[in-house]
Amino acid sequence: MAAKILIVEDEPHIVEAVRFLFQREGWECTVEADGALAVDTVSSSDPDLIILDHMLPNKSGIDIVKELRQRESSRDVPILMLTAKGQARDRQMAQLAGVSSFMTKPFANGELVEEARHLLADKA
Repeated sequence: MAAKILIVEDEPHIVEAVRFLFQREGWECTVEADGALAVDTVSSSDPDLIILDHMLPNKSGIDIVKELRQRESSRDVPILMLTAKGQARDRQMAQLAGVSSFMTKPFANGELVEEARHLLADKA
């Protein structure tokens, strides 16, 4: 069965790049661009992996992670934060909130796919 990946990202070019890479791997992708809707989209799409931006309209990625980690249904879903905010402080805040992995933009296509594979394998 194909892995289900939720991409929470508001930048269309990033969405298309990530979706292309993941669909090439045979993974199903759902996209949510609004931070305020992201938690509900996780509930309705039941993803195997979440790719999450830090800076989103209406709710930050950090707030989304905190909320997902408080819910039993999403507590163990791997979350890869993919963001332009790459300072040590940003990475630390993401880790304290509960992300599984952290990558900065711009990203190398191969590294993103490899990290997604790793997170999906850890979940299996």
